[in-house]
Amino acid sequence: MPSQLKSVALIGSYLPRQCGIATFTADLAAAILENDPTIDCSIVAMNDRAEGYEYPDEVQFQISQDKLSEYRLAANFLNLRDPDVVCLQHEYGIFGGQRGSFIIELVRNLKVPLVTTFHTILKDPLPEELKITTQLCELSDRVVVMSERGTEFLRDTYQVPASKIALIHHGIPDVPFLDPDPLKKKVAADDQIVILTFGLLSPGKGIEYMIDALPEIVDSHPEVLYLVVGATHPHCKAESGEDYRLSLHHRAKELGVGDNIVFHDRFLERDELLEIIRAADIYVTPYLNEAQIVSGTLAYAVGAGKAVVSTPYWHAQEMLADGRGRLVPFKDHQALAHEITQLLDYPEERRKLRRAAYEYTRPMVMKQMGYHYLELFSQAKARHPRVIGVPALNTLSAQEQRLPQINLNHLRLMTDDTGIIQHARFTVPNRAHGYCVDDNARALIVATRANDLNRSDTSLLGLSSTYLSFLDNAFDQETGRFRNFMSYERKWLESIGSEDSHGRAVWALGVMAGWGQNPGQVELAIRLFHDALPALEGFADSRAIAFPILGMQAYLRRNDDDREVRSLLESLGNRLRDRFRQFATKDWQWHEAELTYDNARLPEALLACGRVTEDHDMVSLGIDVLEWLKDIQLDPADGWFAPVGNQGWFPKSGSKAQYDQQPLEAAAMIDASIEAYECTQREEWIQLASTCFNWYLGKNDQQIQLYDYASAGCRDGLTRDGVNENQGAESTLSYLCSLLAIYNLRGLTANHNHVVEADADHHLAGQSDAA
Repeated sequence: MPSQLKSVALIGSYLPRQCGIATFTADLAAAILENDPTIDCSIVAMNDRAEGYEYPDEVQFQISQDKLSEYRLAANFLNLRDPDVVCLQHEYGIFGGQRGSFIIELVRNLKVPLVTTFHTILKDPLPEELKITTQLCELSDRVVVMSERGTEFLRDTYQVPASKIALIHHGIPDVPFLDPDPLKKKVAADDQIVILTFGLLSPGKGIEYMIDALPEIVDSHPEVLYLVVGATHPHCKAESGEDYRLSLHHRAKELGVGDNIVFHDRFLERDELLEIIRAADIYVTPYLNEAQIVSGTLAYAVGAGKAVVSTPYWHAQEMLADGRGRLVPFKDHQALAHEITQLLDYPEERRKLRRAAYEYTRPMVMKQMGYHYLELFSQAKARHPRVIGVPALNTLSAQEQRLPQINLNHLRLMTDDTGIIQHARFTVPNRAHGYCVDDNARALIVATRANDLNRSDTSLLGLSSTYLSFLDNAFDQETGRFRNFMSYERKWLESIGSEDSHGRAVWALGVMAGWGQNPGQVELAIRLFHDALPALEGFADSRAIAFPILGMQAYLRRNDDDREVRSLLESLGNRLRDRFRQFATKDWQWHEAELTYDNARLPEALLACGRVTEDHDMVSLGIDVLEWLKDIQLDPADGWFAPVGNQGWFPKSGSKAQYDQQPLEAAAMIDASIEAYECTQREEWIQLASTCFNWYLGKNDQQIQLYDYASAGCRDGLTRDGVNENQGAESTLSYLCSLLAIYNLRGLTANHNHVVEADADHHLAGQSDAA
């Protein structure tokens, strides 16, 4: 039946890319056209690799997931195309940025109605996940969930009005209710009982527990054949190859059931997959935890009238309720064996389950799903503010200026197989000064955060491994301290480094522990982190106390139950607070008699500690100190950032030195401003972060850019005569740390129109937006 709509655009991954969202997007497009073949249904496809895919004609635009600029281009494309509705398929992992935050760049700039379908809804989201989902809901005209639990989570956790939420179940192929035996010839399983698991293979699928259950099942039913159908998930394969699949092969052989299991290691087209599903007697999903709000494979199996045995993840609890399947505890192979054997022993009970499942899912067939979406699209179009005429073009004055692209070329140039070299002569590494822990710690933070933004770039793991290895070698187990300086000939120049360098190392290790992507690197970082903690108790320097606090905050992101670290964090925070309380006055809100370097790290540490420990007094102190620093470091006439110079610093009894201004001051102020925003949700702090970042781009006392677009390095400082043209490690890492922090704001703040003033014409051709 023709609808009132003329055109629809779908955003998501798309076949032939191998992932569940790609399959769903293709199914939804087909279901829409099955209901109304006159609709122009176009696709904006998400790419997870540089070369893209050989897409069909309906794909009209492609986005490289880690290129922020392409999200804005996609919004412009859709606004000019002006479809009646855009439907976004949301899954955190298919978009770039921190937990997929880049998609907000597209959505925020759309001028047409938007419907968002959530494929993952987390019950206990991380702060960044909560912000992204909340903003998507606010920016969408309607949102779609595929289960009752999804409605509950959006309403209770994300505060989405019930009137905005629509429940449309995952679509299923419309297949007849058939006995599996006549269909087994097609899968070479004549006279066998077929147990099936299908879908992209990864460790979270729990296949090992089903293999552990096989010996008991085979004892009573030797004719059982367990089919594991599906390619290894591409991202899993990129990280660990076929380790998981090979471990399953080995396990089956060890248990003596190698002849009762067959692996189909490929991504099947839908028709071939349906043949295998129809031939199955029992379908099994032995997933490892409850946090799966929707499973397309489960929907397909239940929709085909299969007898299903599953662990009780959220979608399974709903789909298999009221006698439509059997649930077993997580990680319990004996329970799996018992339930499957029971169903094999009693064919009538199995048929009863099959019939109940089949009848329940008839309203979920693809055509019905498409009909419900078209109804919802019409509602979204009706309630969306109407734009008369052609959408207005974004003029230069109306556009938000783009961020510079993240370019790690100079970082890589400064790094050899030992670590990052400290200094440079102009843009050339200066080997005479060798290496230091300070810079390798900073570099580890940058590489880790860059990898969090761009998880597909495996070269970043090589960089983080180099910097982590340097810190590992720098740590002396006998003294419990890090050495700092190493000559170019790899000889340590001291037995114990500075307290500052030790603190920075702990900070970097905490970031790797809390944000790292490689399990081996994370494990080493955790061990070094704990080994380095005891020395902190005796440190006198305030910055050497502040840096570890920042590392502990990051560490606790994944290790929230570590009481020892929490206790030490609170102790260090109290020591830092006491120093301010004892020394600060109304006119001099500082912990000592002079402002020198990395100043904003101290209020940042107070804010971070206060936020983690829920100490509101500490947060309030951190805000007061940061406000004072802001007033000192913003030019009163022009409002740009003007940090304390190192040629005289700023003594309490004297005046502030104007030069030389150093990049690490801007980096510290940016991070502290973002932490202040996290504590207060006041947009003025995001504005301050933007102002400080623009210091690198020429909004400063000399009106000269410190960032060098040609080399991708940062000049070492702003001087009375211009800039220091050397591009050493500290300055370049400070700039990259700042840029990554600003990138992470995309999608994580309510309004970022002021972030950031940068000249798009200076972008390097061919460089990606994210490393």
